[in-house]
Amino acid sequence: MKYITAAMLAAALFLTPVPAAAADGPEVSAKAAVVMEADSGRVLWEKQPDERMLIASTTKIMTALIAMERCGLDDQVTVDPAWTGIEGSSMYLAPGQQLTVRDLLYGLMLASGNDAAVALACVTAGSVEAFASLMNERAAALGCENTHFMNPNGLDDPEHYASARDLALITREAISNAAFCDIASARSATVGENTYRNHNRLLSECPGVYGVKTGYTMAAGRSLVSCCERDGLRLICVTLSDPDDWDDHKALYDWAYGQYTNTSVLPDSAAWPVPVIGGETETVLVAPAGELPVLRRTDEEVTMRYCLPPFVYAGVEAGCAAGEAVAYVNGEEAGRVPLVYTQSVAQTWPSEPAFLERVRDFLEWAEGNIYTLR
Repeated sequence: MKYITAAMLAAALFLTPVPAAAADGPEVSAKAAVVMEADSGRVLWEKQPDERMLIASTTKIMTALIAMERCGLDDQVTVDPAWTGIEGSSMYLAPGQQLTVRDLLYGLMLASGNDAAVALACVTAGSVEAFASLMNERAAALGCENTHFMNPNGLDDPEHYASARDLALITREAISNAAFCDIASARSATVGENTYRNHNRLLSECPGVYGVKTGYTMAAGRSLVSCCERDGLRLICVTLSDPDDWDDHKALYDWAYGQYTNTSVLPDSAAWPVPVIGGETETVLVAPAGELPVLRRTDEEVTMRYCLPPFVYAGVEAGCAAGEAVAYVNGEEAGRVPLVYTQSVAQTWPSEPAFLERVRDFLEWAEGNIYTLR
């Protein structure tokens, strides 16, 4: 195991970035767009990200999220006549039809059924209006500042809108649900006598894409939200009012994966000695509890901060938290990992002269070697 001294630690606070001239990103035809890293929520590329836009059927991402949070997938549903005959795209529900919430979700996400959206809203909240209130509450809880829902299906309404950034935040939450990902990425699904096919071309045309939702109305234009994972890096792409959305998503993903990578920023097999007072050993080793991968572009500066106590009293238990390592990209926090004791140190208080001698030695050491931040 490699020990890191105070001088080495101070030097490690600044990692020299690899110089590179990163492009600003591809030109896209979307009026508004965002590329977001799913795990951190960091926006890697944007164009008019906070403009309030009509979002058509990408609305249904939030509809599915709330229905899945509040209903069981296998809950049985009997179709009310009021849920049928809704304008626009449909899964063709029939009055009295028996099906499950899961069936409705496939009709919602694959067939983009406006009738499925109304059915899920009424099953979940009792009415479209009550469900829209739930949608707005959930959006606010996710930090969406430019979103307001009036219905669960995305039919045009001047008071029904979202921004590209907000749609990415909603999608980030939705894809944390494995069942949502399974449904949104399905190529087809059969419900009763009907088979619905996913119209998302990116599932077959763009490596790593596993959803999420298309949308279109004449007023909104083409809307598209997708997710992609390559080499463990998950990205979300949103384009609004984009006549060339398929190609734009491919170009944005290719650019982003060419520019960004998850880089481990901790030294291999690193360990820090922390002085021990009143123990069977004079120091105890502290090491990271796990990896600390940081999303960075090759021209971005990464700095580290190691937070450790200047000393510890004996009675230390292996695996207990001692501090943490924090990584920053361009001065903004990008990740942190606990630092834990690698061994236990029992308490064996020495005789008074030896104890005072050790305290004196420690204070002399600390005067020139304190490297920790608290």
